[in-house]
Amino acid sequence: MASSTDTAPPGAAAPGTGPEAPPTPHDPASPKVVPARHYARWAAAVAVVVLVAQFVHGLATNPVWEWHVFRDYVFSETIVQAVWVTLQLTAYATVLGFLLGTVLAFMRLSRSPVLQTVAWSYIWIFRSIPMIVQLVFWFNLSALYEELGVGIPFGPVFWSVDSNSLIGTIGAAVIGLTLHQAAYAAEIVRGGVIAVDHGQLEAAAALGIPRLRQIRRIVLPQAMRAILPTAGNEIIGLLKGTSVVYVMSIGELFYQVQVIYGRNGRVIPLLLVATAWYVVLTSLLSIAQYYVERRYARGANRTPPPTPLQRARRFVRNLRAAAARRNQPVVPLKPLGDSR
Repeated sequence: MASSTDTAPPGAAAPGTGPEAPPTPHDPASPKVVPARHYARWAAAVAVVVLVAQFVHGLATNPVWEWHVFRDYVFSETIVQAVWVTLQLTAYATVLGFLLGTVLAFMRLSRSPVLQTVAWSYIWIFRSIPMIVQLVFWFNLSALYEELGVGIPFGPVFWSVDSNSLIGTIGAAVIGLTLHQAAYAAEIVRGGVIAVDHGQLEAAAALGIPRLRQIRRIVLPQAMRAILPTAGNEIIGLLKGTSVVYVMSIGELFYQVQVIYGRNGRVIPLLLVATAWYVVLTSLLSIAQYYVERRYARGANRTPPPTPLQRARRFVRNLRAAAARRNQPVVPLKPLGDSR
């Protein structure tokens, strides 16, 4: 029988010192979670917020902006009429330009070398010449052709009219903008048509579908998904590009702003008026582009995300439902086994 003074075995606690706590083993199933710290991101966010606050403070306190002049002219009759002229030029050039551009695009895609050459030459020439040069050229068309007429080619003319009275200033602007826009629209449409799988055309041809119906019902609806983003960007650029027609003394937005600040010397607030209207118009075009793209994306995305309006409606419904639940009386639950 061993006594209490015997030597303890190795690793055992000495007598009188109490049991020693065993070391905690490392548990791989519960690692220590260290949150990611994005110091650079927070520093950049703080810097951006400070810069935006400084800019807004400058807009509100700097007297050079002359916000009272801005309020006097932003909805004045002259400016509103100028905005209407800008919208008219944009609409005419967009519709006519994309119609002509679509024709040019299919001419480039045709198997006829003559049509391909003519379309390629048109696009090359009108993309090479600046828009302002084209507008000035069409504005001075009467210097090159005093009369325009109808007759036999290289033969007698049966009917003619003075070119100035036929085209006019607005007509020259529309022609210049349309021909310039058509060159870019042709490449946009051609790129969208090329993006459609050629096998679908082969299947449609095997089913006996006419060529025109293939283009109208099969190619174009699918090509619109590739055409619309670039086309929307091009239309917005055209809206702002109409300011170039000030060289023709047409009363569009930028020209009227120049006329007004040329009289009263309030350059900064009048430029703010033009800026505000351009921002509003481009924003409306962007919203329209969003909904048109959403419509043509239905074939590729059957469950599109909700629109901002749908999100707002859902948020209001959730608020009403939460308020209705708070107003309902709380009914206490009966204990189990209570037959009364």
